[in-house]
Amino acid sequence: MGPQQCKVCNEAKSKYKCPTCLMPYCSLVCYKKHKETSHTAPVSGDKKPTPPQVLAERPLHIVKPCEVLEKAKLESIAASEEVRDALKNEDLQKLICSIDNAPKALEELEKAMGVEAFRILSDKVLSLVNPE
Repeated sequence: MGPQQCKVCNEAKSKYKCPTCLMPYCSLVCYKKHKETSHTAPVSGDKKPTPPQVLAERPLHIVKPCEVLEKAKLESIAASEEVRDALKNEDLQKLICSIDNAPKALEELEKAMGVEAFRILSDKVLSLVNPE
């Protein structure tokens, strides 16, 4: 399924989805416009606005402080075009969410390594973290 039409400007193909309501939009300008009009204005009719999804906070267990990435490494991952492009894949997004929400996340992570798109993403992230 290809990109949908931007639901804000109705002129360009969408590249992104609103994290709150999943409405497709094409640019930062359209996202800001959507956020101002759709998430703060009262909704007419019988429909109630969909509340933003709130992720439950879980305790962070750090066995070894060396397992926590430095800010610069996290930023290099976030700046990677390859990583960002890979994360646009909806199936990969669902897989990552299922790992994150799984009671036995390590088992789910091991299973996910059998999925080529996930393995490629993992390899890219690891190469950014350990460029040697």
